[in-house]
Amino acid sequence: MIRWMLPVLLLASAFVVQANVGASPVEPLGAVANLYLLADVSADAGANTQWPTWDEVLRVVTLRDYNTRVVFWGTCMLGVAAGVVGTFMLLRKRALIADVVGHASLPGIGVAFLVMEMVSPGAEKSLSALLLGASVAGVLGILCVIAIRRLSKVKEDAALAITLSVFFGLGITLFTLIRDVGSGSQTGLNGFIEGKAATMTQSDVQVIAMGAVGVFVVAMLLFKEFTLLCFDSRFAATQGWPVLRLDIGLMLMVVGISVIGLQSVGLLLVVAMLIVPPSAARFWTDRLRLMAGIAGVIGGLAAGVGVMLSALFSKLPAGPVVVLAGTVCFAFSMCLGTRRGLLIKALRHVRLQHRIRMHHLLRALFEAQEQGGGEADASFIPWDTLLRRRSWQAGELKRCVRIAWAAGYIYREGDRYRLSATGLEEASRVVRNHRLWELYLIHYADIAPSHVDRDADQIEHILGPEVIRELETMLADVHDQQQVPPSPHAIVTTPE
Repeated sequence: MIRWMLPVLLLASAFVVQANVGASPVEPLGAVANLYLLADVSADAGANTQWPTWDEVLRVVTLRDYNTRVVFWGTCMLGVAAGVVGTFMLLRKRALIADVVGHASLPGIGVAFLVMEMVSPGAEKSLSALLLGASVAGVLGILCVIAIRRLSKVKEDAALAITLSVFFGLGITLFTLIRDVGSGSQTGLNGFIEGKAATMTQSDVQVIAMGAVGVFVVAMLLFKEFTLLCFDSRFAATQGWPVLRLDIGLMLMVVGISVIGLQSVGLLLVVAMLIVPPSAARFWTDRLRLMAGIAGVIGGLAAGVGVMLSALFSKLPAGPVVVLAGTVCFAFSMCLGTRRGLLIKALRHVRLQHRIRMHHLLRALFEAQEQGGGEADASFIPWDTLLRRRSWQAGELKRCVRIAWAAGYIYREGDRYRLSATGLEEASRVVRNHRLWELYLIHYADIAPSHVDRDADQIEHILGPEVIRELETMLADVHDQQQVPPSPHAIVTTPE
């Protein structure tokens, strides 16, 4: 069942990420395809896996095994650093640069391996040297993208695709040559493509830790500068900030994260470590510092959960499981995020529609009472009169009347209604805000009085106290500030 649920979840994630970063949907779909293939293989491999015992679960969760502990801390440090750096890349709309760096690093690994093979044939190859080659190739990939964009009319998405495919093709060619060489020291090179976190040693984790801590420290030291770069690079340039150097520095941090992430999740999935955590954090806050912190927590959490699941089920590869854990965090944030989550957006929409309908009912009753003399004890308004005053649906008006009556805003007598003292006070406020905005549109926007009613209807429900005070100041010579202004147009009792 999980296998059939994955495409739906991952496709939704891909398109939301595509909306955030403004890239072609082909890129996120390609990443999802790679991830699903790896996950599908993992599902087949784990189909016959026995469930772990309680003692095995405790052993993994408490990190008693040396290898699990090494992989856990190395991958978690990578996840935290990737989440922080990815926040800037997401806001800078450069998230897919990580995909280019990951694919471009492949020929660098191949060249570094061949050089070491020429120097000392058959000897064990140094991870630091391989990562150095990957870093150089990743930087060359970024420079190629910049050169194509600046020296031609090719757009950024095309430049990314060209660079990614060329470097990746070159890398596959070099890996084929290495395989034909037949040296035993080539064992493990393919782990850089799909990731092989389980084979990490303490020295590997030390390299990853140094890289992750270095990138994290630079991000914290230049947090203010990167913030300005992400939100308004043109303003930063006019203020004398070194925008180009900051941009290059940000790219180099992405290179660092992408390269040290090759051992954990592989070049196919390293982009997810940079994109998924900040994309998930975006649903929880609008504050950059908090967003970066949440992204780091999500990145570390996904890494830790993925490593533990991989340790519990030996046939599950850690890299894809880490990314799947991050995708679950993303889906949870997309649904339940307190700032932009689907649930909170739906609740806000429902509350706004409820407030709009209530305002319309109160204004309709107020205007009907106003036409009847304006007294709080004016005669009751018949149902049919209320229904004609706006484009109500009968069921909608019934629900609104029932809620208003329960709130104590209206009195009812059969199918006849009038405002209570509390309802009259609230209705006076609503009508006053509406007519203040109408007066503003008439005097300052040169809109004809016959057209302001509908325009005011669209804005009156979200006018805050500060805006109302400003309107009162601007219109002080037009109306008595203590009273509800008279309507500047004839009140329509039948909707158009």
